[in-house]
Amino acid sequence: MHEESTELEEQRISWQRYWRLLQHHKWWFVLPAFSVFLAVWSASWLLPATYRSETLILVEQQKVPDQYVVSNIADDLQQRLQSMTQQILSRTRLISVINQFDLYSKERTRLTEDELVDRMRKDIQIELVRDSSRARDLTAFKIAYLSISPQTAQSVTSQLSSLFINENLRVRQERSENTTAFLESELEQARQSLGAQEVRVREFKSRYLGELPGQTQSNVQILSGLQTRLQQEMEALAHAKQQKVYLESMLSQLRSVEAGIRANPSTVMASPLTLDQEIERLRNQLTELTSKYSEEHPDVQKTRTQLAKTLQLKQQRDAQVAEAAKSAASTEMPAVGSLAELQAMSPRLNVESELKANRAEIDNRERSIRDLEHQIESYQGRLNTTPLREQQLADLTRDYDQSRKNYEQLLAKRDQSSMATTLERRQQGEQFRVIDPANLPQKPYSPNRLKIALVGLLAGIVCGVMFLVTNGVLHNVVYLRDEVNDVVEVPVIVEIPPLFTVEQETRNRILLRFQRSSFVFVGVLTAVAVGISFYFG
Repeated sequence: MHEESTELEEQRISWQRYWRLLQHHKWWFVLPAFSVFLAVWSASWLLPATYRSETLILVEQQKVPDQYVVSNIADDLQQRLQSMTQQILSRTRLISVINQFDLYSKERTRLTEDELVDRMRKDIQIELVRDSSRARDLTAFKIAYLSISPQTAQSVTSQLSSLFINENLRVRQERSENTTAFLESELEQARQSLGAQEVRVREFKSRYLGELPGQTQSNVQILSGLQTRLQQEMEALAHAKQQKVYLESMLSQLRSVEAGIRANPSTVMASPLTLDQEIERLRNQLTELTSKYSEEHPDVQKTRTQLAKTLQLKQQRDAQVAEAAKSAASTEMPAVGSLAELQAMSPRLNVESELKANRAEIDNRERSIRDLEHQIESYQGRLNTTPLREQQLADLTRDYDQSRKNYEQLLAKRDQSSMATTLERRQQGEQFRVIDPANLPQKPYSPNRLKIALVGLLAGIVCGVMFLVTNGVLHNVVYLRDEVNDVVEVPVIVEIPPLFTVEQETRNRILLRFQRSSFVFVGVLTAVAVGISFYFG
């Protein structure tokens, strides 16, 4: 506790000493401080003023919802903005702006074009503005330009904002048109590929018509019908051959009868087998068959046909015999011999005619059977090659389906891209819109004279304190009673106050008033200087 009280006492004495030192040597603090402040403040007004004009550009989304028209521009806005910045801040563009507004006229005599471009790039400031809720989303950006003339700063900032807006429209439209043109070329290639696939599929179907997988069922049905027809033709051929045997047998018997009649004219129809007997036999056979089978049975139909033909043959024979009898009576020929001969010849001629027709039928049946067998072989070959054709057609169809799918996708993308390009041409897509036009600066952006004045004031105070402390250290003067005890070990008994004459007191009062006036003047002057820097700096 004793040590802490001693330290506090020493600090109190030190501050009191500095206060007494300041009271006795005010000018050692005021003059350096004011001089430094005045020098710094004056120097700030010698620096050239730079004005800053700023504009705010909003990134406006496309006016048509994305669910109806999808934009062709899918890159990041910040990357696109950086690319546009490189384009606009290129040497050619900046030289054009410099010449347009006659910038850096004083520096042109000593700086090259590249140095002027670098100087202008430093004077251009671009600041991105992001969404507070989503830091990655860019909603706007600011463009600012520094110049010694406020009007020039405003004009150049407006020009830069126009360059960014026009460049954005140009870049978006150009990229969208390039995308549409690319899709057009790809679509044309896909259309040609699809056409070639269609030709190959069509040629394949034409070449292997009847062997295609979709025709299997019809081929099976046709083959079944051909086999049924073949069976019918073979049965009809067998019946025709039986009929041929029968007719040949009958013809042989009729020729025997005819030969006998010629040898013995008096014999009339002497035959072991006459037409009446054949008719009787066929009737008995038909009765027997109908008792076993139905009317649609081939044997029944065959027997019924033979019976009808035999009856017809008998009618023809009877008619011919009657006609021959009349002719014989009118020509007075031997009736019996002529009649017998005619009875023998007429059936033979009919049987020969029937046999000739039967042979033609057999030939037709055999030809039809050969044709049917050839057709059946052809359709069986088709059915045998159907799996191979199915695999080949599947390969062609797979390529065709892939080409068609690719074509349809490209067609949809091309149509979507065309709509997006039309949207960009009508300036309905994402675009930059000026929210705050370039302002005409009223105060310089740099130098910050208020800041410089405050820094000069602080530096002056530090300098004044240093002068005051240095003066106190160099001049070993005692200002406090406790300091006397440190110098003289004898205790202080009495203090003698200062004694002044009337003239000295008058001079001291005048000096005090002058000092106070000077202090007030310095303070007012400092405040005025700071105020000027605040309002006009």
